[in-house]
Amino acid sequence: MAENSAEKTSYVELNWAKVGEKWRKKWSEGRIFESETQPHTKKYFLTVAYPYPNSPQHVGHGRTYTLADVHARYKRMKGYNVLFPMGFHYTGTPIVSMSQRIKSNDLELIETFEQIYKIPDEVISSFKEPKKIADFFHEEIKEGMNEMGYSIDWRREFTTIDTAYSKFISWQFRNLRKKGLIVQGSHPVGWCPQDQNPVSQHDTIGDIEPELIEYVLVKFKFEEQYVIPTATLRPETIFGVTNLWINPNIKYVTALVNNEKWIITKDAAKKLEFLNLNVSIISEILGSDLIGKSVFDQLRKQHIPIFPASFVDPNNGTGIVMSVPAHSPYDYQALIDLRKDSDTLTKYDMTVNIVPITVIHTDTFPSIGLSPAEFIVTRYSITNQNDPKLEEATNKLYSDEFHNGVLLPEIDIIGNLSVLKARDTIRDKIINQGIGTTMYELKNAVRCRCGTSCVVKLLTNQWFINYGDENWKKLAYELIKNMEILPEEIRQEFANVIDWLKERACARKIGLGTKLPWDNEWIIESLADSVIYMAYYTLSNYIRNNIDLQNSKDKVSADNLSDSFFDYVLLGKNDRDLVAKDSKISVQLLDKIRNEFLYFYPVDSRHSGRDLVPNHLAFFIFNHAAIFTKDKWPKQIVVNGSVLMEGKKMSKSFGNIIPLRHAIEEYGADPIRLTMLASAEILQDSDFSFDLVKGIRSKLFEIYRAICTHKSVFTTIHNSTECNELEDLWISSRIQHIILETTSAIEKFRIREALHNILYLMDNDLQWYHKRKLAKNKSIGNNYLKEFFETRIKLLSPFAPFFCEEVWEIMGNHSFISIDQWPEADDSKIKLKSEDNERLIQNIILDIQKITKVTKIVPKRIMIYTSSTIKCILYKKLLDRIQSQSTANFGLFMKEFVNDSEVKDFVKHNPDLVKKMIDDILSESLEVRQRRMKIDSFNELIPLQDAISLLISEIGNDQLEVSILCEDNSNKYDPKQKSKFARPYKPAIYIE
Repeated sequence: MAENSAEKTSYVELNWAKVGEKWRKKWSEGRIFESETQPHTKKYFLTVAYPYPNSPQHVGHGRTYTLADVHARYKRMKGYNVLFPMGFHYTGTPIVSMSQRIKSNDLELIETFEQIYKIPDEVISSFKEPKKIADFFHEEIKEGMNEMGYSIDWRREFTTIDTAYSKFISWQFRNLRKKGLIVQGSHPVGWCPQDQNPVSQHDTIGDIEPELIEYVLVKFKFEEQYVIPTATLRPETIFGVTNLWINPNIKYVTALVNNEKWIITKDAAKKLEFLNLNVSIISEILGSDLIGKSVFDQLRKQHIPIFPASFVDPNNGTGIVMSVPAHSPYDYQALIDLRKDSDTLTKYDMTVNIVPITVIHTDTFPSIGLSPAEFIVTRYSITNQNDPKLEEATNKLYSDEFHNGVLLPEIDIIGNLSVLKARDTIRDKIINQGIGTTMYELKNAVRCRCGTSCVVKLLTNQWFINYGDENWKKLAYELIKNMEILPEEIRQEFANVIDWLKERACARKIGLGTKLPWDNEWIIESLADSVIYMAYYTLSNYIRNNIDLQNSKDKVSADNLSDSFFDYVLLGKNDRDLVAKDSKISVQLLDKIRNEFLYFYPVDSRHSGRDLVPNHLAFFIFNHAAIFTKDKWPKQIVVNGSVLMEGKKMSKSFGNIIPLRHAIEEYGADPIRLTMLASAEILQDSDFSFDLVKGIRSKLFEIYRAICTHKSVFTTIHNSTECNELEDLWISSRIQHIILETTSAIEKFRIREALHNILYLMDNDLQWYHKRKLAKNKSIGNNYLKEFFETRIKLLSPFAPFFCEEVWEIMGNHSFISIDQWPEADDSKIKLKSEDNERLIQNIILDIQKITKVTKIVPKRIMIYTSSTIKCILYKKLLDRIQSQSTANFGLFMKEFVNDSEVKDFVKHNPDLVKKMIDDILSESLEVRQRRMKIDSFNELIPLQDAISLLISEIGNDQLEVSILCEDNSNKYDPKQKSKFARPYKPAIYIE
């Protein structure tokens, strides 16, 4: 047992490890998370991305799964029949690559297993076989999920290399092919030269999705026999090119590329080979040898010079850049800097008499004698190429021209076209005339899990899923339009992905997974076989071996599964009797499986991290739209940010990878769960730290100790009418508000807000309630305290399930809180006046404390004056006008109320007070204003008189005399005329 796994005082102990072990066993024995079809109970089917078992889960992995579990537990308590299953994703190359690294005695990987994950040497030795890796971490992750308290129905567990699952995936692919959505052709893909395989996110170190960019290569002629190609993403700006930039400090090569002699970098030559161009290097040439010479622009039929630029990256494009100083702040500043560099100009015997050529117009950068680049460089006060503001200026200009730019009227065939249309038009013209071509490159640096740097390869005769199909895109758009996406702000990201997705390689030659049904040389890749597996959960418990399904008539043999089985169960096609016969099962079992799918599908909520939006989640949308009827389309996607460790991204290089099970052993699951969820709202990155874990664990222990201290409230029968004081009505009302606010927060996935309510706001309420009772020498051991504790523990239960089960039992309950009913607010207990009662008391105490602190008075007598009746009437009228008219114009209010017979005399004589009352109202939140609108009358004397004993206690003088008087009281003691300053909810105070 870990050193920190228990907390105790002299009379209370909480052992987190024992509590976790106890309730895991009880949940398992009670089978409370196993979900069956219940036709008359509303269902909720929730899934989360199944894990890839090539390492133990670390703390960073836990957030997505914990959020999903909170969601599942909440819905279960709301009365839903919740299905929350889990599988394991074996498919792909990462496990195979890892096995090869073990075989080659990769010391870095072996050290990670030994030192971070504490895996014994004999187990590591077994990892030379890929499946041994997957099986080991499968069980490790599963144990961790159980220790975290995830309420999973484990009967439905499967792996993606199970025979039955492979048949399910084969069925999916045959369906897509029949619809014409899987095609064979030549398309660019991210590629590992070592493994000779396409790569996707799960195949790369750091799970980086390879992003491809398409350059247009503009061919400039050099000395008649050579081509100097430049890569650009903005071919429409070619009419503004003034020069080329070449790095004088690197070696270039002359290479025969498809029978043309090109001058490019050696890196570019290698990349072009992967794009199926015939490339052979002839000779080397220094960049400095080209400076000062000129090239011929074949489109505009003119010569332009070559200038030196050390900023040109040999790894980027062809290592040669065309300069557009009117529309590129970098190019403009580079020219300015070059003009000032007399040494360089002398060295190459050059002059720089370049005038930027403006070709694009936007309203943001109107023509005022300056080019757009010069305009923005001047605005940002940029001084040289190293100025960090240059990047910001460039992004601003590029974005504005892309979205709002129009080509000037005189610009060739693209005049007056938008930038987007001009880009496509000039691209086609350049390529069709043979003076340009295309080149693909990775936008980001990506390494395969084998360690090799990835490239872009143009695959021929490769199988692709055609996400570029326009009709399919329309269905995908329709699906997300009718789907809830949380948080809503991320919806546009999904639309953007659907818009730009094109063909995607869906098969490879090595790795684990399902063979392509019609071409067994290929294996279906990992992000292609993991998009509709949620449907498989509804039938997986009828296929795999299970202790509850020992009788062969109650399960389907994987060998007997066929497309007709999946067509019937998932799509309702084919003759039932024939399908049952072919599958060698009874019609009754077939119907049971079909009915279970119909009951649980569609997916009600899908949880994933934000990094899966551009791939897995997008494919999830596309494939559901293609295969299932619209009534089976998923209803919701929930996306969360990642987890930082004390402000840093989790990485082995930072030494901050903490295995999840190790953290649980040290601190307990519930504090870990709450820390993952409490530090940020859902889309923000959560900043995890063990100091925060300790703080939250201490907070839970405080709750535990308070409940143990007041355990008698759960066994003693209290007279329901004996506690009806103001503070009792207030605490009861507060409980209802907390229920409403916390429920609303969870429904909207404002999880941090929900936890703040439960852990901190309820603490504040309890402390105030205790303070009010103590001042009256009365006990808080009553029905209100019982309701408070029971409500708090129920609200906390989805977040800290082990802790809450333990406390629930201490309260004398014999049921599981995990399947108890979620608290429902009782409207009859909401007392609007009670909120203002207690707030008024709190504010008076603060005001008195401020006065005594500033004046250094030791009070012997305090007079508190409440507002006159006429002020209260005016306040109500002002509040009504502000709320109904959504304005607070002092002048208009004065004009109105000087003609109001009820308040006109007061208003005429007290304009400054009217202004202060308006300011008082505006300083309150909308919620407070709305509450006060609903209150007919509010007598401040009642709560203040009720709190006299508390006022005396808080001031700390037992001999203190406190009097509460209304301003209207003609016999009041008011030697300094303080009462005239009283305003509604702002009593005046006089201290002697």
